[in-house]
Amino acid sequence: MYAIVKTGGKQYKVALGDKLNIEKIPGEAGDKVELQTICVVDGKKTEADPAKAAATKVEAVIVEQFKDKKVIVFKFKKRKNYKRKRGHRQNLTRVQIVKIGSETYKEPAKKTASKAAAKKDEEAAEKKPAKKASTAKTAAKPAAKKDGEAKAAPKKTEKKPAAKKAAPKAEDAKEAVKDEAANADE
Repeated sequence: MYAIVKTGGKQYKVALGDKLNIEKIPGEAGDKVELQTICVVDGKKTEADPAKAAATKVEAVIVEQFKDKKVIVFKFKKRKNYKRKRGHRQNLTRVQIVKIGSETYKEPAKKTASKAAAKKDEEAAEKKPAKKASTAKTAAKPAAKKDGEAKAAPKKTEKKPAAKKAAPKAEDAKEAVKDEAANADE
């Protein structure tokens, strides 16, 4: 069974046990609120008339009140030098649906692992260490050579291009100018 409820100008499809974030409604955590029902769908029939569906009560419990993530609002008009930047965080309420019509939500029993089962899991994790993936370097190593065999030729390395010469320093430039002036005088 599920229902479609209206709150905060929006519509939500809800079922028993659902948690959803809605526009802020007044109340503290743990308070019960009733949501306006628009449509109710049972396994056998659908009640789509809002007047008749409103007879079915949808109750929710407030889980928490909080603010949503920040949204940046940027206004801009080209060629008018108009820019406005604002941030906004919407106030929201997280609710959990506990009752739709005559059906009531029951919290499922939490599964607790026994101490013995937890101990076995820890021991199994200790016995089986994680295997390391073999790398290409370890797989490419040649086998050890015997005493009588010749050593393999050394690896060829690519020559790096020669580094560019640095520009002459200011002092060297002054000396070059003086030498050119002296040569010109002669």
